[in-house]
Amino acid sequence: MTSRTCISLVLAIALAGSTHAAEPPRISPATDAASAGLLEIRALAPQIDLDIRYASRNNFTGARVPGYDAPSCYLLAPVAKALAAVEGDLRAEGYALRLYDCYRPVHSVQAFMAWVNDPRERSRKVLQYPDLDKPQLLADGYIAERSGHSRGATVDLGLLDCRRGACVVMDMGTDFDFFGVRAHTDAAGLTAAQRDNRQRLLQAMARRGFANYPQEWWHYTLQPEPDADTAFDVPVR
Repeated sequence: MTSRTCISLVLAIALAGSTHAAEPPRISPATDAASAGLLEIRALAPQIDLDIRYASRNNFTGARVPGYDAPSCYLLAPVAKALAAVEGDLRAEGYALRLYDCYRPVHSVQAFMAWVNDPRERSRKVLQYPDLDKPQLLADGYIAERSGHSRGATVDLGLLDCRRGACVVMDMGTDFDFFGVRAHTDAAGLTAAQRDNRQRLLQAMARRGFANYPQEWWHYTLQPEPDADTAFDVPVR
């Protein structure tokens, strides 16, 4: 399968998923991760690398995001199992995953909406959305009123190169949560190495059933989703 065919396939799958997601999901009454059926990824992949940005100030809002009480990664069990399998596949080849975000509480998404509607807060503009104004982040599909992350089937991640011992971050062309066309998975103007790195991630994720959101090289959703009709609002702890 060529890279262009692979991208077309995952684009079709992702668009199909987004059509289903246009209907508002019900919010689960669960009050903790266990009752929501959410599993912490390190229960299956203890060595997986976590850089959960929203549990720190190192994210596009410039502050820890409400709902992220700890830098943990929760996913519905089938998603966690599939992701652990990707990690295993990559480790066998000398690579590994770095996770930036997993399950995201509904009230964290609402905090994003409050941020995007606050014209005064622009502390990370130069770093993460230099060519866009905040209203464009909504109009262009970078921030949404509802997030697939809240359904426990979506993950944001990049790649590590572990072939020479200590794992190092691979160059993907932009940082995580860079809002702009350069972050599109098939963006023009990438170096050969950056394009190859994105393709390595795309193909590794696709082998285990994950579809990419083409506007963000780091954003993947397991297809079909285990429970596309339910969102969760338990804190990340």
